[in-house]
Amino acid sequence: MTLRDDSLARWEQRLGAVSARLGTDFPGEGPERQPVHTVYGGAHLFAASTAKRLGELSLVALDRWAPSASELASVLGLPDDLASRVHALVVAKLEREPVEDFRIDFEDGYGHRPDDEEDGHARSAALELATGMKTGGLPPFTGIRIKSLSAELHRRALRTLDLFVTAAVDDGGRLPPGFTVTLPKIQDREQVVVLCEALEELEAGLGIEPIPIELMVETPQTILDRDGTAGIRKFVDAARGRVRGAHFGTYDYTASLTITAAYQTMTHPACDFARHALQVSLAGTGVWISDGATNVMPVPPHRGDGLTAAQMEENTKTVHEAMSLHYDHIRHSLTHAYYQGWDLHPAQFPTRYAAVYAFFLEGLDQAGARLSNFVDSAAKATLVGEVFDDAATGQGLLNYFLRAINCGAIDEDEATSRTGLTLDEIQTRSFLAILEGRTGS
Repeated sequence: MTLRDDSLARWEQRLGAVSARLGTDFPGEGPERQPVHTVYGGAHLFAASTAKRLGELSLVALDRWAPSASELASVLGLPDDLASRVHALVVAKLEREPVEDFRIDFEDGYGHRPDDEEDGHARSAALELATGMKTGGLPPFTGIRIKSLSAELHRRALRTLDLFVTAAVDDGGRLPPGFTVTLPKIQDREQVVVLCEALEELEAGLGIEPIPIELMVETPQTILDRDGTAGIRKFVDAARGRVRGAHFGTYDYTASLTITAAYQTMTHPACDFARHALQVSLAGTGVWISDGATNVMPVPPHRGDGLTAAQMEENTKTVHEAMSLHYDHIRHSLTHAYYQGWDLHPAQFPTRYAAVYAFFLEGLDQAGARLSNFVDSAAKATLVGEVFDDAATGQGLLNYFLRAINCGAIDEDEATSRTGLTLDEIQTRSFLAILEGRTGS
């Protein structure tokens, strides 16, 4: 050999430091469950029973507009056999856990109100949150969205944060698991720093655990900062490990680019650019990314009794078109690896869950065969049908099953039977670890 031992030792030390740094900066996805949606609702309307009530309304909407699997198949363009399973899963989900994440909104969904009115709503919403925690009526994830920390609104935002968190802890003794604070319309890292400092004071004063935050991606500076670097990564770093997720705000973002209202849609090319930039900036960091909302609601234009046949037909056509649009938007997000999005109305829940379940179920047979064959071949390149798999594919196939379990499309038993993996192997979340365990290396 020509390479000297002292050179190899020196390089080993340097590359070991690189590996440690990469492990810290890019830890990868954690084992925590990520919700498939976040539901936003005005703080003035929030109650401990909100999630239950929204579930009841979503079931009414499903029963009215897509009561059977065949109707769902017709509206969303699903194959009949897939629609049958999807429809059953959607009904079960809406009965069991209709809302996965609810954000009590003091920003766009609340508006600007007199200070004493917002003070009152901050306290009352906090007490409802505490009640929901005691009665078990809250969804797995909850939180609040405060106003922006702009020069005009920062005092109002921080006052609401203080009133809400203090009242909730005073009444409930703590905040519920999965609670987070969402910061909108970020333009500079200092806004993130100030929020974290405020949270540190609240946590110390109330004796509570650290509160995670979510960052809204609604401004050009969040994608490309003034120096041409990724703004979102600066904002995440500024929070020193406190950021749980980054949520794309379709309509504020497109408006900031002077895109006219008629073209402010989820599938605008400008939104795809922003999503991809966000995705690349945060890949491997463990920070969740979430897409925005479809603002066309699946609600009938004509209400009341005594509707004409033409009005009832128009109602059905309007709602079905909105359901189809929502479904297509979610599929667009899922294709781009955005597994979470916003919902604004309970009638959107059926299409949210239908899209998520269909996305994972329709490729289940092939994905299971590919992963099972690939593991059995000890990660040597394989061909299943016309699909060629090499080592880079293994983790992607495993991620597919992890996401399918996470969203409820399949359970752990089905995942193990289809892949040939054990539950312990799946729970490692690492294809490399599975191979090492099987080969004893």
